[in-house]
Amino acid sequence: MSASQETSPSPDERGARPLWARIDRLSGVLGTLASWLALLMILVGAFNALARYLGRFTGVDLSSNAYLELQWYLFSLVFLLGGSYALSRDAHVRVDVFYSRLSEKAKAWIDLLGGLLFLLPFTVFGFWVSIPSVRNSFAVREVSPDPGGLWRWPIKAVILVSFALLFLQGVAEVLRNRARVRGGATSDAEEDG
Repeated sequence: MSASQETSPSPDERGARPLWARIDRLSGVLGTLASWLALLMILVGAFNALARYLGRFTGVDLSSNAYLELQWYLFSLVFLLGGSYALSRDAHVRVDVFYSRLSEKAKAWIDLLGGLLFLLPFTVFGFWVSIPSVRNSFAVREVSPDPGGLWRWPIKAVILVSFALLFLQGVAEVLRNRARVRGGATSDAEEDG
């Protein structure tokens, strides 16, 4: 078998390449959204701090529980929607004792097996165990117990969305690492082309 035959992707991998590229693009959009949500969270937090400070001097309550909870919801959204983006950019936490010293093919094997044995089952498990809490919250239209607080069920629903997005990005990573193990190229230029 020649070197060119070893690195050319199989017809199966050629079909998978656009799939993981589309999932990566979705994760990229979510990463951009998470960035804007982080900025909005900072602005809401600054408003909350200023409103409390000015309220002490003016005697007018400018802040509310809704603003405080909105800041908390935005913080949650940054992490819930940004998880798949972090995975797509290999920006997740990794305890690297020996990984950086391995060959690219060995890294691909570890990432492939880690995705199949840990990441994908974890996302399915997380989705599954979150369903009852989200369903109950939705059924009673859960609201914050604090006066003037926000609905809780929408933010809880995003938990399911985040596990689904993480699962999708996990599939993309498994497909990409499968191609790497087989010797196929997976650069961004080839993914888009």
